[in-house]
Amino acid sequence: MKRILIIEDDQVISEVEKDYLEASGYEVEIAASGDLGLKKALENEYDLIILDLMLPNTDGFEICRRVRQVKNIPILMVSAKREEIDKIRGLGLGADDFVTKPFSVGELMARVKAHLARYDRLISDNVGTHKEEIQIRGIRIDKLSRKVFVNETEIPFTSKEFDLLLFLTIHPNRVFSKDELFEKIWGLDSNGDNATVTVFIGKLREKIETNPSNPKYIETIWGVGYRFNV
Repeated sequence: MKRILIIEDDQVISEVEKDYLEASGYEVEIAASGDLGLKKALENEYDLIILDLMLPNTDGFEICRRVRQVKNIPILMVSAKREEIDKIRGLGLGADDFVTKPFSVGELMARVKAHLARYDRLISDNVGTHKEEIQIRGIRIDKLSRKVFVNETEIPFTSKEFDLLLFLTIHPNRVFSKDELFEKIWGLDSNGDNATVTVFIGKLREKIETNPSNPKYIETIWGVGYRFNV
């Protein structure tokens, strides 16, 4: 049974989420403060975390940063704040998704199921090609261990960063729109959610490009999307 941790200080919201998730067959725990949520997330094993941004004691940004240092499980950040900068910051710290309150329970359930299903498929190495390694101009991707090496130096990648890089490299020289990438990697309709893909493309460039402002691997095709050049 999949285990989900909800870190949310609004009891009404957390209990509704818990009821729906348990009805769908998940085991759910709730932490009502940032400190408790961080402790649970670091000391126990979960398959996914639903993380509120505004929390007493320790906020969602710090929790996301601390958890992402040691775990690659999906993190869904939720917030009543609508500022784009908060979304960009949350994704930059390693969140896999960002949902703005108020949201429907159906939307949350769809995102939870999509992230869990995609994470299961990708850690089982069921993507694209049967090759265990991909090597492209100084970049080596080990699919089985989910490790990335740039000029034989291992570079740490979060789960979604790895998923996006792997997807682009097994489809070289092909242009993908932001909507297509969001659907392929996050498993959901983008609904115009372009900031998520933009943030993750920027993170990939920081890790694999010699000069991220003049990328040689991941090229922007203006008005269309991105492609990985080989």
